[in-house]
Amino acid sequence: MQPAEPTLAALPNAVQRYFLATRPAFLSVTLFSSLIGLGTAHASGIAIAWPTALVTLVFALLAHAGVNVLNDYYDALNGTDEMNTERVFPYTGGSRFIQNGVLTAAQTLRFGVALFAAVMLAGIWLAAVSGSGLLVIGLAGLVIGWGYSAAPLKLNSCGAGELCVMAGFALIVIGTDYVQRHAFATMPVVASVSYALLVTNVLYMNQFPDRKADAAAGKRHWVVRLAPEQARWGYVMIALAANAWLIGAVLAGALPVLALIALAAAIPSAQAAVDLFRYATQPRALTAAIRRTIVAALLHGLLLAGALFLSSV
Repeated sequence: MQPAEPTLAALPNAVQRYFLATRPAFLSVTLFSSLIGLGTAHASGIAIAWPTALVTLVFALLAHAGVNVLNDYYDALNGTDEMNTERVFPYTGGSRFIQNGVLTAAQTLRFGVALFAAVMLAGIWLAAVSGSGLLVIGLAGLVIGWGYSAAPLKLNSCGAGELCVMAGFALIVIGTDYVQRHAFATMPVVASVSYALLVTNVLYMNQFPDRKADAAAGKRHWVVRLAPEQARWGYVMIALAANAWLIGAVLAGALPVLALIALAAAIPSAQAAVDLFRYATQPRALTAAIRRTIVAALLHGLLLAGALFLSSV
């Protein structure tokens, strides 16, 4: 049974409404991106400056929250969420805040813009204490976050959504490391890829229940472009690429051997793939697969970050 969708009557407190509109349960993927970035800095022998690490984490969480809120706004604008009758709440179909009258579209837009403004202020301060290179990372992240749903780019609608998610979460790892290191390095780039791919698979899996609504709204991502029987192979390819990258990085000496412990996340990924192959055309039956995909990403991130903190190069 799906949990109850939000209603104005159930959320009388305005602060609670705005907090929940950010979809806080899904911000954990950003938390682990930041931990991986701190882990690469630590593994390189850098003493972590925890005050700036905390600000970096808050900065990253606000950015992700802003992307979530703006995505809700633009999906309401193009009608995607309104048409979505096969959604698996709370994982797909948006937060339902606009559709259920919890927030108006105008309130949602203003909130998303405010979050992005806070991100820019935090980013400027962090760049001042860590280096101007962070401005490049932050600007790229804002362009990806805004352009994911918003015109004129509408990156997800033209089939670049997966690349956006992968690049966005890789940038969090790289940016978190940069704040500590005060320079760009290869290790955070290498460490970011496998985790970013598994987070990308969360988006990819979630697009199956949203497929019909997305197609009706003109979104032409790959799950829409391909038949479900073809599209399901994309999930397998992304999961295999993530684990193959991790193995290759360890064999090349770019990551410590202990990082291989993160391969344990291949188990829930494989279980989710089995479910997807069975239920690719039955959206409501994909709830377990969606949860396993999220678990795979979070487990991989946790284990990889832990391995980096326990290692030194």
